[in-house]
Amino acid sequence: MLFKQAILDGIAAGIVTLAFRRWKRPTVKAGGRLRTSVGVVRIGAIAPCDPAGLTEADAAAARFPSLAALREMLGPGNGDPVYRIVLAGIEPDERVAKRENAELSDAEWRDLRARFDRWEKTAPGYFPSILRAIGERPAVAAVELAAALGVEKLKFKQDVRKLKELGLTESLDVGYRLSSRGEAVRKWLGEAR
Repeated sequence: MLFKQAILDGIAAGIVTLAFRRWKRPTVKAGGRLRTSVGVVRIGAIAPCDPAGLTEADAAAARFPSLAALREMLGPGNGDPVYRIVLAGIEPDERVAKRENAELSDAEWRDLRARFDRWEKTAPGYFPSILRAIGERPAVAAVELAAALGVEKLKFKQDVRKLKELGLTESLDVGYRLSSRGEAVRKWLGEAR
């Protein structure tokens, strides 16, 4: 589920409280969280709704200028249901604070080592090689980095997401870069091997 910047700003300000999507099945779930460029959007209730029953108030809560504009976005009925999604606000993304914290405790170092050991059972050194590749070639497309490491792009991107969850990498418009924490871990891994 993607949101334009104006919608994200509206969610953060408490102005946008609803979204509507025509889906075969929902791509988010009630009580879930959706990471975005401005923080984590909290997802409230999700329920199918009848497009004919939508109101001007629904359109305004979803930041559409009119009910007609909301209906136009939903398009003609194609058999897929329309879902009403309650947006319960935005909270800070905890990865942002992690990224800037390059001072890891002994417990955090042990946790990282254990994670890398688990992840690398079949390919030792793979995750440090990702950190090295991103560190040496920031803002390079994932397809190029994946090819240089000899893995498929989809697998590479999934593995970079694991590193991102730990606050080690940041996504750019094209490619990635290491965070302060990622640089510290990259250096530590280089010294440890």
